[in-house]
Amino acid sequence: MTPRRPRIAVTGASGFCGGHVARAAAAAGAHVVCLGRRPGPLGEHRFWDAARERPDLSGTDLVVHCAAAVGDPAPGSPAEADMRAVNVDGTSRLLDAARGRPVVWVSSASVYDPRRDRRLVTEDHPRGGHLNAYGRTKAAGEDLALSAGAVVLRPRAVYGPGDTQLLPRLASRVRAGTLLLPGPDVRLSLTAVENLADACLAAAGWPPGAYNIADAVPYDRDAAVRRVLAAHGIRARVRHLPVPLARAAARAAESLASLTGAEPALSRYAVDQLARTVVLDTTRATTLGWSPRRTLDDYLAEVSTRTPGPRTSRRP
Repeated sequence: MTPRRPRIAVTGASGFCGGHVARAAAAAGAHVVCLGRRPGPLGEHRFWDAARERPDLSGTDLVVHCAAAVGDPAPGSPAEADMRAVNVDGTSRLLDAARGRPVVWVSSASVYDPRRDRRLVTEDHPRGGHLNAYGRTKAAGEDLALSAGAVVLRPRAVYGPGDTQLLPRLASRVRAGTLLLPGPDVRLSLTAVENLADACLAAAGWPPGAYNIADAVPYDRDAAVRRVLAAHGIRARVRHLPVPLARAAARAAESLASLTGAEPALSRYAVDQLARTVVLDTTRATTLGWSPRRTLDDYLAEVSTRTPGPRTSRRP
């Protein structure tokens, strides 16, 4: 008798991370159920508005929760309520519907306290002091997931084919062929989306708790930024802006955004993420057999084969 294919529910499968998880699950032979407001890249679609409804998980064996409200609004801003409706209240509804099923909940290294040394961050690093509503609501959602016995994955700066956050934000900050980065060069953990997808599928068998997920080695910030921009055909000089000046500009941008209701053009969170070394310790996950197979070199090699030659940014 042919064994029954596992049925894996993937929330947020129309998005960047969720789409990769859905494809990886299908490639592994699973029947994929995509939950979200829009259909995923393949498999069965069940409509779910995470901010309002309880999801239909009937007939599924495992839930991988990738759906999230993302962005960089300041803590306490009006946008935080909308973010909380998805990242916290949506998590509560999901966990209630998933009772009896294993849940893999995709979080973020943004939950870690930025006031502490992050040169080697373990899963026991304090959480708090969040510089934006995203980190604060993801931490609150995590609390619910961990209390329910879920496996929580904490990637940092996920990149790869179809990225809708990192590269667009980076490219938007190139002005007249120059990109200003706060402070001197630092070391940063990044996470290939394929490595995250592998972890999502492997984690169903892990003990409940939190796990850092990142590429095997951290990267030098300046070199990585130059290479990513060049691979996408953007020629830009990297220059360093003093950190105090960058923080002052971020505070001013956040103050302006609080008046307009828009997301700030520059935030303290963005400055922090680029100005200080942040390296994730992935020992807890690798000890259980997960291994990050992809690197930034792999991604850039693939991008370079389909991208025209470098161009100089003409943004004002």
